[in-house]
Amino acid sequence: MSVKIRLQRHGSKGKPFFHIVVADSRARRDGRFIEKLGTYNPITNPATIDLNVDSAVKWLNNGAQPTDTARAILSYKGALYKKHLQGGVAKGAFDEAEAEKRFAAWVEAKDAKVQGKVEGLSTAKANAKKAALDAEAKVNQARIDAAAKAEADAKAAEEAANAPAEEAATEETATEEPTAEAEGTEETQA
Repeated sequence: MSVKIRLQRHGSKGKPFFHIVVADSRARRDGRFIEKLGTYNPITNPATIDLNVDSAVKWLNNGAQPTDTARAILSYKGALYKKHLQGGVAKGAFDEAEAEKRFAAWVEAKDAKVQGKVEGLSTAKANAKKAALDAEAKVNQARIDAAAKAEADAKAAEEAANAPAEEAATEETATEEPTAEAEGTEETQA
Protein backbone atom coordinates (compact mmCIF):
# COMPACT_ATOMS: atom_id res chain seq x y z
CA MET A 1 0.00 0.00 0.00
CA SER A 2 1.55 3.32 -1.05
CA VAL A 3 0.64 6.36 0.96
CA LYS A 4 0.37 9.86 -0.47
CA ILE A 5 0.12 13.31 1.03
CA ARG A 6 -2.39 15.10 -1.16
CA LEU A 7 -5.21 17.62 -1.27
CA GLN A 8 -8.90 16.92 -0.80
CA ARG A 9 -11.13 19.50 -2.48
CA HIS A 10 -13.93 21.06 -0.48
CA GLY A 11 -15.81 24.32 -0.86
CA SER A 12 -18.31 25.43 -3.44
CA LYS A 13 -17.98 25.93 -7.17
CA GLY A 14 -15.48 28.69 -7.89
CA LYS A 15 -14.44 28.90 -4.21
CA PRO A 16 -12.13 25.97 -3.52
CA PHE A 17 -10.93 25.01 -0.08
CA PHE A 18 -8.58 22.06 0.45
CA HIS A 19 -7.74 19.68 3.26
CA ILE A 20 -4.18 18.37 3.29
CA VAL A 21 -4.47 14.65 4.03
CA VAL A 22 -2.49 11.46 4.16
CA ALA A 23 -4.36 8.84 2.11
CA ASP A 24 -3.95 5.52 0.38
CA SER A 25 -3.06 6.21 -3.26
CA ARG A 26 -5.93 3.93 -4.39
CA ALA A 27 -8.57 5.95 -2.50
CA ARG A 28 -10.71 8.48 -4.35
CA ARG A 29 -9.59 12.11 -4.28
CA ASP A 30 -12.25 13.22 -1.82
CA GLY A 31 -12.70 9.78 -0.28
CA ARG A 32 -11.16 7.96 2.67
CA PHE A 33 -8.00 9.28 4.26
CA ILE A 34 -5.70 8.15 7.05
CA GLU A 35 -4.96 11.47 8.74
CA LYS A 36 -5.75 15.13 8.15
CA LEU A 37 -2.60 17.27 8.35
CA GLY A 38 -4.08 20.71 7.75
CA THR A 39 -5.99 23.04 5.43
CA TYR A 40 -5.19 25.21 2.43
CA ASN A 41 -7.28 28.17 1.24
CA PRO A 42 -6.04 29.55 -2.11
CA ILE A 43 -8.74 32.25 -2.29
CA THR A 44 -7.05 34.58 0.22
CA ASN A 45 -4.02 36.65 -0.71
CA PRO A 46 -1.55 35.40 0.43
CA ALA A 47 -2.97 31.88 0.57
CA THR A 48 -3.91 30.68 4.05
CA ILE A 49 -2.16 27.43 5.02
CA ASP A 50 -2.65 25.70 8.35
CA LEU A 51 -0.37 22.67 8.62
CA ASN A 52 0.77 20.38 11.44
CA VAL A 53 4.45 20.35 10.48
CA ASP A 54 5.47 17.63 12.97
CA SER A 55 2.87 15.16 11.67
CA ALA A 56 3.83 15.96 8.09
CA VAL A 57 7.52 15.29 8.86
CA LYS A 58 6.57 12.03 10.61
CA TRP A 59 4.66 10.85 7.52
CA LEU A 60 7.47 11.96 5.19
CA ASN A 61 9.95 9.94 7.29
CA ASN A 62 7.61 6.93 7.09
CA GLY A 63 7.72 7.08 3.29
CA ALA A 64 4.59 9.01 2.31
CA GLN A 65 5.00 10.64 -1.11
CA PRO A 66 3.56 14.15 -1.53
CA THR A 67 1.90 15.18 -4.77
CA ASP A 68 3.39 18.16 -6.62
CA THR A 69 1.04 20.71 -5.05
CA ALA A 70 1.33 19.12 -1.61
CA ARG A 71 5.14 19.18 -1.96
CA ALA A 72 5.01 22.92 -2.74
CA ILE A 73 2.82 23.52 0.33
CA LEU A 74 5.08 21.40 2.58
CA SER A 75 8.10 23.29 1.30
CA TYR A 76 6.38 26.65 1.87
CA LYS A 77 5.56 25.76 5.48
CA GLY A 78 9.01 24.26 6.17
CA ALA A 79 8.13 20.59 6.60
CA LEU A 80 10.68 19.51 3.98
CA TYR A 81 13.34 21.73 5.57
CA LYS A 82 12.63 20.24 8.99
CA LYS A 83 12.96 16.73 7.51
CA HIS A 84 16.28 17.79 5.97
CA LEU A 85 17.49 19.10 9.35
CA GLN A 86 16.48 15.83 11.05
CA GLY A 87 18.58 14.00 8.46
CA GLY A 88 21.55 16.15 9.49
CA VAL A 89 20.94 15.29 13.14
CA ALA A 90 20.78 11.57 12.27
CA LYS A 91 24.11 11.81 10.45
CA GLY A 92 25.70 13.65 13.38
CA ALA A 93 26.40 16.92 11.55
CA PHE A 94 24.81 18.89 14.41
CA ASP A 95 22.63 18.23 17.43
CA GLU A 96 18.86 18.50 17.92
CA ALA A 97 19.09 21.93 19.61
CA GLU A 98 20.98 23.37 16.64
CA ALA A 99 18.37 21.91 14.25
CA GLU A 100 15.52 23.50 16.23
CA LYS A 101 17.40 26.81 16.32
CA ARG A 102 17.91 26.78 12.54
CA PHE A 103 14.29 25.83 11.92
CA ALA A 104 13.02 28.59 14.25
CA ALA A 105 15.21 31.14 12.46
CA TRP A 106 13.89 29.95 9.08
CA VAL A 107 10.27 30.15 10.27
CA GLU A 108 10.86 33.66 11.65
CA ALA A 109 12.35 34.83 8.34
CA LYS A 110 9.48 33.25 6.41
CA ASP A 111 6.86 34.87 8.64
CA ALA A 112 8.57 38.26 8.20
CA LYS A 113 8.50 37.81 4.43
CA VAL A 114 4.80 36.87 4.46
CA GLN A 115 4.00 39.79 6.77
CA GLY A 116 5.88 42.11 4.41
CA LYS A 117 3.73 40.87 1.53
CA VAL A 118 0.55 41.42 3.55
CA GLU A 119 1.63 44.96 4.44
CA GLY A 120 2.60 45.64 0.84
CA LEU A 121 -0.80 44.47 -0.38
CA SER A 122 -2.63 46.58 2.20
CA THR A 123 -0.50 49.63 1.31
CA ALA A 124 -1.15 49.08 -2.39
CA LYS A 125 -4.87 48.74 -1.71
CA ALA A 126 -4.90 51.94 0.36
CA ASN A 127 -2.95 53.81 -2.35
CA ALA A 128 -5.33 52.56 -5.04
CA LYS A 129 -8.31 53.66 -2.96
CA LYS A 130 -6.76 57.09 -2.38
CA ALA A 131 -5.99 57.47 -6.10
CA ALA A 132 -9.57 56.52 -6.96
CA LEU A 133 -10.92 59.07 -4.49
CA ASP A 134 -8.59 61.76 -5.86
CA ALA A 135 -9.67 60.98 -9.42
CA GLU A 136 -13.32 61.07 -8.38
CA ALA A 137 -12.80 64.41 -6.60
CA LYS A 138 -11.10 65.80 -9.71
CA VAL A 139 -14.01 64.65 -11.90
CA ASN A 140 -16.52 66.13 -9.46
CA GLN A 141 -14.63 69.45 -9.39
CA ALA A 142 -14.52 69.52 -13.20
CA ARG A 143 -18.27 68.84 -13.27
CA ILE A 144 -18.92 71.66 -10.76
CA ASP A 145 -16.69 74.04 -12.73
CA ALA A 146 -18.46 73.16 -15.99
CA ALA A 147 -21.86 73.70 -14.38
CA ALA A 148 -20.73 77.08 -12.95
CA LYS A 149 -19.35 78.13 -16.34
CA ALA A 150 -22.55 77.07 -18.10
CA GLU A 151 -24.59 79.01 -15.54
CA ALA A 152 -22.37 82.08 -15.96
CA ASP A 153 -22.63 81.82 -19.76
CA ALA A 154 -26.42 81.52 -19.54
CA LYS A 155 -26.58 84.52 -17.21
CA ALA A 156 -24.33 86.55 -19.52
CA ALA A 157 -26.46 85.57 -22.52
CA GLU A 158 -29.61 86.55 -20.65
CA GLU A 159 -28.09 89.90 -19.69
CA ALA A 160 -26.94 90.42 -23.27
CA ALA A 161 -30.46 89.67 -24.52
CA ASN A 162 -32.00 92.08 -21.99
CA ALA A 163 -29.36 94.78 -22.56
CA PRO A 164 -30.23 95.51 -26.26
CA ALA A 165 -33.91 95.76 -25.39
CA GLU A 166 -33.13 98.23 -22.61
CA GLU A 167 -30.73 100.13 -24.87
CA ALA A 168 -33.35 100.26 -27.63
CA ALA A 169 -35.91 101.53 -25.14
CA THR A 170 -33.42 104.11 -23.88
CA GLU A 171 -32.60 105.15 -27.45
CA GLU A 172 -36.30 105.56 -28.31
CA THR A 173 -36.89 107.79 -25.30
CA ALA A 174 -33.73 109.68 -26.17
CA THR A 175 -34.93 110.26 -29.74
CA GLU A 176 -38.41 111.29 -28.56
CA GLU A 177 -37.12 113.91 -26.15
CA PRO A 178 -35.30 115.98 -28.77
CA THR A 179 -38.43 116.01 -30.91
CA ALA A 180 -40.41 117.33 -27.98
CA GLU A 181 -37.80 119.94 -27.42
CA ALA A 182 -37.82 120.73 -31.09
CA GLU A 183 -41.61 121.17 -30.95
CA GLY A 184 -41.26 123.35 -27.90
CA THR A 185 -38.70 125.52 -29.58
CA GLU A 186 -40.88 125.86 -32.66
CA GLU A 187 -43.80 127.04 -30.55
CA THR A 188 -41.68 129.61 -28.85
CA GLN A 189 -40.41 130.90 -32.14
CA ALA A 190 -43.83 131.23 -33.64
